[in-house]
Amino acid sequence: MRRPFAFLAAALLVGAFTVPASAADGNEGFTLRDPRITESSGLAASRQHPGVYWTHNDQDEGAYLYAVDSGTGETVARITLTGVGAPRDVEAVAIGPDDQIYVGDIGDNDGVVWDHVWIYRLPEPEELKDRTVRATQYVVKYADGPRDAESLVVHPRTGRVYIIDKQEEGGHLYEGPARLSPSGTNVFRPGAPVDLWATDAALSPDGEQLAVRGYFGGIWYAWNGGRIERKGRLDVPLQGQGESVSYSADGSRLMYGSEGVGSSVEAGEVPGGGAGPSSRSEGPGETGGDGSGGRVTVGALTVAVACAALFGLRRMRRRG
Repeated sequence: MRRPFAFLAAALLVGAFTVPASAADGNEGFTLRDPRITESSGLAASRQHPGVYWTHNDQDEGAYLYAVDSGTGETVARITLTGVGAPRDVEAVAIGPDDQIYVGDIGDNDGVVWDHVWIYRLPEPEELKDRTVRATQYVVKYADGPRDAESLVVHPRTGRVYIIDKQEEGGHLYEGPARLSPSGTNVFRPGAPVDLWATDAALSPDGEQLAVRGYFGGIWYAWNGGRIERKGRLDVPLQGQGESVSYSADGSRLMYGSEGVGSSVEAGEVPGGGAGPSSRSEGPGETGGDGSGGRVTVGALTVAVACAALFGLRRMRRRG
C-alpha cells in the first residue's frame, strides 16, 4: 500500500506546483500585485512572452510600462520610455504588427482642452527586465476638434491605428493615416459610430472582431475593414471602475481590467465562441447604448450573495 500512496503524494505535489496551461497562456484572471500600479488604465497581451500582459497607470510620475506575469500577478519588468516628453493622460496600450507596442497618451480629463494628443511606439523587448527604451512619438489631432478618448487599437495586419472617443451618448471610431508620421501632424478622421461610453477597446488577434467596453457593459462589432458592424453585447464583469480590455494572445478569451491598487483582471468569453450572453447576436430592440445587457443586475446579485456569505462566515467564527 505504500507505493500507491507515494504515487498519490507525488501527483498531489506536482499538481500543487504546476501552473495550469490556461494560466501559463494568459487565459485566466489574475490580480495586479505591484503597489506601483495604482490606476491600471490599459491592457495588452504580449505576443513574444506567453502569459504576460502590458499595462500602465492613468497618471504616473514618468513614462512607464509594466509587464505583468498573469500566472502570479507580479511585475516582471518596468520599461521606462525616453524620447517622449512628459506624459499627460495615458489611457491605452495595444500591440501592432512586428511586436510593436503602441501607447495612447490620448486622455483629456480636464474638459477637452488639448489641441493635440500623442501616441508612442516602441519595440516589445525580447528580454523582460527593467530597462529604458527609446520610443517614437507621434502628434495626433482630430479632424473635428479636440476630444477625450481612452481607447486605441492597432490592426494586427495593416498596422493602422484607430481611436474611439469617449462620449456619454456614444462616440466614433477615428481612423488614422495608413502610416503614422513622426515629423508631422497625424489627423484622425471620424468614421462609424460606437454606441457606448467607451473606456477601452481591443481588436482580436485575427483582426476580425472589435470589442469595446464601458464602465457597466460592452459591445462587440464585426471589423468589416474598419466599417464596423454591431453584432451583440459583451458579458462584462462588474468591477469597481472598468477601465481596460484585451484579447488573450491566442484570441480565446477577453480579459477585463480595472483601476486601483491590487485590482483584478477577469477573463470572459469571446463573442461567437459558444453559448451565453457574450456570444449571442442582438435581437430587435436590444440596442441599448450602455451595452450592459443586464449584467449590472446579475453583478449586484453576485455581490449581495458574496457579502451574505462573508457575514455568515464571520458569525460562525464568533461562535467558535
